[in-house]
Amino acid sequence: MAEKHNCHGKSSHGVESQGKTVVEEEHDKTIARIKHKIIVLSGKGGVGKSTVAVNLAVSLATNGNKVGLLDVDIHGPSVPKMLHLEGTKLVSFGGKFLPADVGGLKVMSIGFLLPDEAVAVIWRGPAKAAAIRQFIGGVEWGDLDYLVIDCPPGTGDEPLTVVQTLGRIDGAVVVTTPQDLAISDVRKSITFCGQLNLPVLGVIENMSGYVCTHCGETVDIFKSGGGETMAREMRVPFLGRIPLDATIMAAADDGTPHVYHYEKTEAAKAFSEIVTLIDTKITAANQSKGDLIVMRIAIPTCEGVLSMHFGHCERFAFVDIDPETKTISGTTSVEPPPHEPGLLPGWLHERGVNLVIAGGMGIHAQQLFSQAGVNVITGASAAQPESVVQDYLAGNLVTGANVCDH
Repeated sequence: MAEKHNCHGKSSHGVESQGKTVVEEEHDKTIARIKHKIIVLSGKGGVGKSTVAVNLAVSLATNGNKVGLLDVDIHGPSVPKMLHLEGTKLVSFGGKFLPADVGGLKVMSIGFLLPDEAVAVIWRGPAKAAAIRQFIGGVEWGDLDYLVIDCPPGTGDEPLTVVQTLGRIDGAVVVTTPQDLAISDVRKSITFCGQLNLPVLGVIENMSGYVCTHCGETVDIFKSGGGETMAREMRVPFLGRIPLDATIMAAADDGTPHVYHYEKTEAAKAFSEIVTLIDTKITAANQSKGDLIVMRIAIPTCEGVLSMHFGHCERFAFVDIDPETKTISGTTSVEPPPHEPGLLPGWLHERGVNLVIAGGMGIHAQQLFSQAGVNVITGASAAQPESVVQDYLAGNLVTGANVCDH
């Protein structure tokens, strides 16, 4: 039966008619319910890109976000194995696939549609593009804070289809290893992003040194620092290094996300800090809400309370303020990089910090923070970070003398 339209260009079902099919309209509605999209890329295979994508998604979900993970590697899907979802068969409802669910993380992969792992998918570009569009818009993702998309190596049909289908993407995470050969290929992924006007959230250097499980010493088996150098040369952010760790391989083979089951390892700590940095970058890019600006306050801490001497702090508490309610929305504890003169102002600014509340800070350091666009309040007393921030928000923060005079 033909669908009737009124004079305002709407169908009798209230759907705008702009030359799109009903399926396309439904796909658009599905995508509109996803707040943030992150695509994980690499120009080289074997760099641990899927491991990064899985652990990134799990970390975001662990932080309280509603997260989906989409595996668009048509020829070599590995996400089902990494999440112990082998043999999972999807069902459909209302004409859409229902994604697999593991601990609240929603997952989609072509691996769920194959009769067994040995089946080879022999498709040309158009067939792959059609499948990926179906995996994005034809899946009942629901309301998501983040959708993480794991792409196969290279800059071909799969990542191109993802970008064209999703439209607005918050950015790409580019994974490399330290070797020159891998870095050379990964540069092409960054060029790909530039040609498609896709923001690069940053570069991750995976397999960056081996941390001995017995003595804790780091050995640079594949060199180290190549990813950071490449990021600097390509003028894109560097997110961090993830060391080689035997527990990462064990976790992948067992289908247990590394960051969840091995949270005390150096690799898990690196993942956690990278996720915090990615979340900060996306928040900063989307922070304007009318006249309200999201605020992140950094509190230098020692033994869990505000450190009276800024330069002696052990960790920073990043306290996020909800722009609408002007209340604390979350707190993250982060270990700073090794202390070097002038390093911390830029490091904190990159992580979205607007304000530092400290006990004491030298005049020169305050000047550097001012140049980096970060405000500073000194003279605060030792207390729990959230207590300090609550006093600041309520206008009750009591400050005394700056205890640092150099």
